Amino acid sequence: MSYNGYSAIARVYDKINEGINYSSWADFFEACFEKYCGAKPEIILDLACGTGRMTLEMSRRGYDMIGVDGSIDMLSEAYSANDGRVLYLCQDMRELELYGTVGATLCCLDSLNYLIGDGELERVFSLVHNYSDPDALFLFDMNSPYKFEEIYKDNSYIFEGENDNGEAFFCGWQNFYDSESRICSFYLSVFEENENREYIREDEEQCERCYTLKEVESALEKTGFELLGAFSDIDFSEINETSERFYFAARAKK
Repeated sequence: MSYNGYSAIARVYDKINEGINYSSWADFFEACFEKYCGAKPEIILDLACGTGRMTLEMSRRGYDMIGVDGSIDMLSEAYSANDGRVLYLCQDMRELELYGTVGATLCCLDSLNYLIGDGELERVFSLVHNYSDPDALFLFDMNSPYKFEEIYKDNSYIFEGENDNGEAFFCGWQNFYDSESRICSFYLSVFEENENREYIREDEEQCERCYTLKEVESALEKTGFELLGAFSDIDFSEINETSERFYFAARAKK
């Protein structure tokens, strides 16, 4: 089962997000391994791996990586950069199916907020638990209510730049947040220059759901995880009223 929500933005995703420091984020993951289990896991699942930037970063550090994503277009970008050591699978996270268990699962960049249906968060947590070794870590982040209500809300954003071939792109991004359903809709229009210096337009809609800290904690408990910590950033800082993301560390109890 694939997910078509990233068809327009896949080719420019890494350029839009080039400010993300994947190396520092990977340092945080390794600090969690040391802090909570004292040993490095051998096999790691990167759930909703997207273009594979984190997957490759962890692979370069010596981990056996499995990258799973529901978007064929995002995985196409990941495959183009693959060094042959990463196993990529095209699967919607709600239908996760692995060949065995893993020593840790990572899920980055608010991917779990894309689970907008009732019960979907618990379903994915349950699947992650099912494919986790005993005491395996589950490390993930989610956008906070503050980000939905104060940063996203009904704002618009513009991104522009050049791809690796020097061809220009332009992305217009408009948000609509429904405080009752707690669903934020993102309407994106991407214009990409081709070899004839013409601009091709592609539109798409994405949606994220706002989850409270208590809802995430409850879903973890119901699906067999022990919450080890929740943080405001990858420096293990405490969550506060203006935290834009929540970073979670949980352990699979079996």
